[in-house]
Amino acid sequence: MSSSLLAMGIFTLVGAITPGPVNVLALRHGAARSRLACACYVLGASAGYAAVVWAMGQGAQWLMQALPRLSAAAEWLCAAYLLWLAWRLAHAPVEAASDEAREHNEPAPRLQLLLQGAAVQTLNPKAWLVALAGVGLFVLPQADAAMALLQFCTMSLLACLIGVGCWALLGQWLSGWLHTPRRQRLFYRLLALLLVASVAAMLA
Repeated sequence: MSSSLLAMGIFTLVGAITPGPVNVLALRHGAARSRLACACYVLGASAGYAAVVWAMGQGAQWLMQALPRLSAAAEWLCAAYLLWLAWRLAHAPVEAASDEAREHNEPAPRLQLLLQGAAVQTLNPKAWLVALAGVGLFVLPQADAAMALLQFCTMSLLACLIGVGCWALLGQWLSGWLHTPRRQRLFYRLLALLLVASVAAMLA
């Protein structure tokens, strides 16, 4: 692997695995749902980020000029969506958990989880900014920008699958501890607070 591809891999993985709204929700889904349902959320979030990277690469010059206005609008839109998710998370129903219930009684359709992952990722201004920074570092300086963008999109997709997937797996691991309604309620409210904190940090 060339040094540029290695640097690209490190950049994308660090961006994908650090805490944020997408990963907080992956943790929640991992704790409450089956592996297949979690995989739908992870896939949606990863595909959504790859799409953001592709869009940034296609319109990088225009976006660099328009970003201040777009970023402000996106921040408020994303903030409203995340606060709504935080409210729903804080008031999520709790019940005695079991592996069988997680496998057969999914509270949300898998397609809905796929779309939610894509929506949270594409409405996240942090994803736009990281993608734009990566395009500026790894795509625009290359002679063959089209091939470099394809490589960056592929690397971003793989990094997101790993990064968001790790948070979902952590949620799966925590599910054994969340066997009482009281612990589930505490966990959901903690995640809701983390989402609110993410919104506050984003708007600060």
